[in-house]
Amino acid sequence: MIVLGRIVAPFGVQGWVKIHPFGDDPASWRKMSHWWLSRDDAAPAEAWKQYTLTACRAHGKGLVAALAEVSDRSSAEAIDGFFIAAPREALPKPAEDEYYWGDLVGLAVENEAGEALGTVAGLLSTGAHDVLQVRAGEGKEQIERLIPFVAAYVLDVDLAARHIRVAWQKDW
Repeated sequence: MIVLGRIVAPFGVQGWVKIHPFGDDPASWRKMSHWWLSRDDAAPAEAWKQYTLTACRAHGKGLVAALAEVSDRSSAEAIDGFFIAAPREALPKPAEDEYYWGDLVGLAVENEAGEALGTVAGLLSTGAHDVLQVRAGEGKEQIERLIPFVAAYVLDVDLAARHIRVAWQKDW
């Protein structure tokens, strides 16, 4: 499952929910007829429950949506904090040089000199741009590097080879 966002609050009295999206094109979610919800973003695929999307629109920096199975405010409060996801095959295909965050997690990262910097553990949305969280090592020896996910630093993403090449020094 690819996690798309999180329900952050009920919206109104008719079961709508307010959503914080984890990507830059949440409007494309309207094309999906179903969303899958879970309290745990790392839950296995079979633990996600399918909901039918009946309406979705932009609201401020996020979205508001109505789900067929959520008919009133009490039902909306019951799913407050749940994560929204979809199986990879249900998502719109990303454009060239665009990626789903879930596709980047786990990729090896190396710099131009061929030095291994670690593995993508996650991404952060900072408002200005997304940032790769790259971790190397274990326990007290673990190092975390925050690398802006912009063309000036990210030179190449090869999903097939499961690696990212960056313009970033090992000691930064």
